[in-house]
Amino acid sequence: MAANSSSTGSKSSNSGSGKQSSPSAEQVVATFQRMRQEQRNMASKIAELEMNINEHSLVIDTLQDVDPSRKCYRLVEGILVERTVKEVLPALENNKEEMSKVIVSLNAKMQSKGRELTEYRERYNIRLVGEGEKEAQGQSSSGESDGGGSKSAAGVLVS
Repeated sequence: MAANSSSTGSKSSNSGSGKQSSPSAEQVVATFQRMRQEQRNMASKIAELEMNINEHSLVIDTLQDVDPSRKCYRLVEGILVERTVKEVLPALENNKEEMSKVIVSLNAKMQSKGRELTEYRERYNIRLVGEGEKEAQGQSSSGESDGGGSKSAAGVLVS
């Protein structure tokens, strides 16, 4: 996706077909960081929706013990609206169910994004800061061959 925007910007870079097949280290890092940020944004949205579900649950539990004809107020797009409990309770339950469905969907997307990130890391041999030290300690203590160590030294290091 990022390669598309850069290739349309300058036609002269398209003549070198070698650049398109293997992106530069900066492009790899930028794409990896963008993918990580997308995953973080999904996790943040899931946390926000879970907090909203908890709030809905508290309100639903409170309103279930109240007389259905009693007045209650609901905030709709910044406007406080007077309704009855029997009108508000089904809407709250429906909103809670819809948020649960969105959370399930976002969790699935986040897991696929995690798999995509892992594949991307393996394809371009990306190591996170501090991760290489842990791997080096693990390899030296387990006595693995040096072939794996030299391979990781050629990768991209991301902070």
